[in-house]
Amino acid sequence: MKRTRLLYTSALFGAALAGLPAISAAAEINIVREVDSNNYDPHKSTARAAAEVLFMVGDTLVALEPDMQTLSDGLAESWEVSDDGLVYTFHLKEGVQFCDGKAMTADDVVYSFKRWIDPETSSPVAWRAGDVEDIVAIDDRTVEYRLSEPFSELLYQLTQSFATVIDQDNVEALGADFGINGFNGTGPFCWEGWTPRDRMIMNKHDAYVWGPSFYENQGPAHLDRVVWQIVPEENTRTVALITGQTQITQYVPAIALEQLRSTPDLEVYRGDDAFWTYFMGFKVDKPTVSDEAVRQAINLAVDQEAIAQDLFFGEVEPALGYISQATLDWDPSLDSELLGYDPERANQLLDEAGWVRGGDGVRAKDGQRLAPLAYVFAGSTWQKISEAVQADLLEVGVDLQIQAFDATVAWGKMGTQEFDMFGMSYPYVSAGDALNLYFRSENMPSPNRMNWDDAETDEWLQTGKTALNDEDRSQAYSKVLHKVHDAAVWLPLYHEPMYIAQTTDLEPVVPHNNYGSGLYKGLDIRFRSE
Repeated sequence: MKRTRLLYTSALFGAALAGLPAISAAAEINIVREVDSNNYDPHKSTARAAAEVLFMVGDTLVALEPDMQTLSDGLAESWEVSDDGLVYTFHLKEGVQFCDGKAMTADDVVYSFKRWIDPETSSPVAWRAGDVEDIVAIDDRTVEYRLSEPFSELLYQLTQSFATVIDQDNVEALGADFGINGFNGTGPFCWEGWTPRDRMIMNKHDAYVWGPSFYENQGPAHLDRVVWQIVPEENTRTVALITGQTQITQYVPAIALEQLRSTPDLEVYRGDDAFWTYFMGFKVDKPTVSDEAVRQAINLAVDQEAIAQDLFFGEVEPALGYISQATLDWDPSLDSELLGYDPERANQLLDEAGWVRGGDGVRAKDGQRLAPLAYVFAGSTWQKISEAVQADLLEVGVDLQIQAFDATVAWGKMGTQEFDMFGMSYPYVSAGDALNLYFRSENMPSPNRMNWDDAETDEWLQTGKTALNDEDRSQAYSKVLHKVHDAAVWLPLYHEPMYIAQTTDLEPVVPHNNYGSGLYKGLDIRFRSE
């Protein structure tokens, strides 16, 4: 490993840095990240890259503190919930403005949420708004959010970027280009321009003074300008930090963490309140992977411990479960039932299921080669992961085919029926948050890309979602966890903590894990010289 790191260090300084903009002022920073979003419409993108920008150019009614448990004020200064859990009343802060200077009122909140749940919007995350009966503006500063059924996690969902308050005039003026050619938000930064797969530029919103109270600075932002730069290559991102061409990033290659920790002018911060899991899912109604024995064998054939150590230098946690065992409502009884690395058992399962090795070592059954097609994101992370999985599977006779797409294309491709497996990573705060996202039948074909269509799962998810006490919620989600793990619907890979690397020119930043957006609103990013 030491030799590998030495070779890597030498390679860093030969990496090209072309394309990174020069910093022209003390209050301007570059942030490098691995992939871009498909768009920046809060109702139409589930990408972490979208959330990273939307949290800065927009605001939500409710905010989440860095501990990922405590709710805080956002655009709403306070709220009440009725005893039956059906009515939420939000009281808005005074003086909130969009970037164009227009006052934000309760009507903007109502418009934003109704657009979110409108079937014509076709939002893949409309379920996160709950079962809405109506949303009304009582007056300019009061919003009443009425549910037809209780939703135990509504306030958490309203902290997500999908619940960003938007400007109706801006949406109607831009039409299909909303979130592509512009975005008029209320956040601490304002949209300047986006060049897909290259950079997003935003400028300080001078009028902004309504940030969440857990920030020491509620606004305006300390920074005048932020440039989000897409840099897929790990080497280039790392050398950009070392040479000061970027001041901060959460996209830190695991192989470089040890080196960055020992670099004099850099600091690395780790956030352990992060629930972010990498996995590969199976489209369970497609040939080959529709066979449960195949899915179980694939789980048994992949060595997650080796992936964590060899690819990520022990900086991530190997995953056998679909969510972290530290997550709210994880069922500890599942621990002994999870499928660990056992290639001998994998071979046995495939033999028993009638998948026979051919002369090239690849298995087949009834004329069908065991060669599932996997869609993954382009970039160094998924390239390494998918190639490691591919090598392990070939050892048991599974010839995994890999097709990688740039993020601006991948989200659309993964909403199709063209593939057998897919690579994904996702954030969550609880078992219910994770399970309702991926396993509801109504969420097919995306984000339920597995086509998991099961009446019992839907029933239990609904029970957990509408529960008014912890015990009922936990029991319902436990049933779902057992069922989807037993069916081997996913191949879990690893759980990733939050790392932020920054130059010592900046004051230390507290990692924030909401939807994996480590810098959240960016209100605490400032140069030490200020």
